[in-house]
Amino acid sequence: MGIGLKSAALRVVVTTAFLLPAGSSWAEISIDELIRDARIAEGPIAMRDLPHWNGARKLMVSRLGDEVDALRMLLPGAEFVVVNSEAEAIEQAADVDAIVGLCSERLLAAAKSAVWVQIFSSGAERCVDVPAVASGQVVLTNMQKMSAPVIGEHAVAMMLALARRLPEYAKGMKRGAWMRGSDASAAMFPVSGKTMLVIGLGGIGTEAAERAAALGMRVIGTRNSSRAGPSFVDYVGLSDELLDLVGQADVIVNALPLTDATRHLLDTEFFAAVKKGALFINVGRGATVDTNALTDAIRNGQISGAGLDVTDPEPLPANHPLWQFDNVIITPHVASRGGERERHFVLLKENIRRYAAGERLLNVVDPERGY
Repeated sequence: MGIGLKSAALRVVVTTAFLLPAGSSWAEISIDELIRDARIAEGPIAMRDLPHWNGARKLMVSRLGDEVDALRMLLPGAEFVVVNSEAEAIEQAADVDAIVGLCSERLLAAAKSAVWVQIFSSGAERCVDVPAVASGQVVLTNMQKMSAPVIGEHAVAMMLALARRLPEYAKGMKRGAWMRGSDASAAMFPVSGKTMLVIGLGGIGTEAAERAAALGMRVIGTRNSSRAGPSFVDYVGLSDELLDLVGQADVIVNALPLTDATRHLLDTEFFAAVKKGALFINVGRGATVDTNALTDAIRNGQISGAGLDVTDPEPLPANHPLWQFDNVIITPHVASRGGERERHFVLLKENIRRYAAGERLLNVVDPERGY
C-alpha cells in the first residue's frame, strides 16, 4: 500500500489560477526546517482515525500551475485533471476525498465524500462557518505562518515610512516641492527606544515583533491563548488586557485574525485608550477594526499615522476619507506578496503526503476558535 493509499490510483483535479511569476523557481527548505522555524503544530487526530477517511482516491487541487509536476513526482500513480473555475470543480466534486485551494458551502455540499480542505490563505473566516467544516466532518488546514516573515517586514516598512513621514514627502515630489522646512520634518521621530504593541502575537505578530526588537524597540503583545512568548517580547498580556496595554504603545500593530470575538474589536473605546499620537498598522484583517472609529482617530490626531494593508470594506471605496489623509499609507492587501511562496508549497506537499498516509496534518484550524 506504499504511503498508505487505500486505492491504486489517485485522481487530482487542478485549476491554474495560482501561477508563479515567470522565471520563478522553488528554493525549497526542508519540511523539518519549516516546522521548526515557523513553529508549526500537528492536528489533534490522524486522518486514518476519522470515520469517513477512505484514502486519497480523488484529490481536488486549485490555484497551481507548473507545480503540478512536483505533485506528480510526489504521487507518481496519481491522475491529474485540470479545471479552471469553481463551477468546474463543483462538477467534479461528487467523489473527491480532499480539496486544496477552494472552500465554499456550495462546493462542500457537492463534495459529500470530502474529509479535508487545505486553503492557501492564513485567514479562515470564509471557511470555518461552512457546515461541513463547522461540524468537524471536514478537517480544515490553512497557510498560517507561511507568509508571516514578509508580512512582518511589510508592517515594519509601514512603521518606518510613517515615522520618517515619507508619504508627505512622496506627495511633495509630484509638485517638485523642496519641503525641508515643512511640518513633516518636525514630526519625524526615531523608533529605537519606543514601544510597539502587537495585538495578536501569532505567526505574523511574532515576526513583526522580532523585527521591531532588532530596531531597538520595546515590544509588548497580546494573545488569546496564553502568556507565553518569545524572549524579544517584554510582556505578553491576555486579550482582556488590551485597553490597559495600548496606552503604553507608540506603535500599534494589529495582526488579529477575524473571528466573532475580534470583529470590530478595535472600536471607539479602543482608540480613545490609545496613547495620543501613536502610529497604527493593520496587517491582520480589516473587519477587526471599526473603520469609522479609526477615521475619526486619525482626523482628531489621536492616531498620528496609519499603515493599512487591509481595510473594511475591501476594496476601500475610492471616495473614502482614508484615501485623503497625508499621514495614511494604504496597500491593497498585498503584504504577503513578493516572497515566501516556497514555504506554501513545502507545507502543501507535506500535508498531501500526510493525508494520503492517514497521518496528522499540519496547520489544522479549530472551527470554534476560527484559526
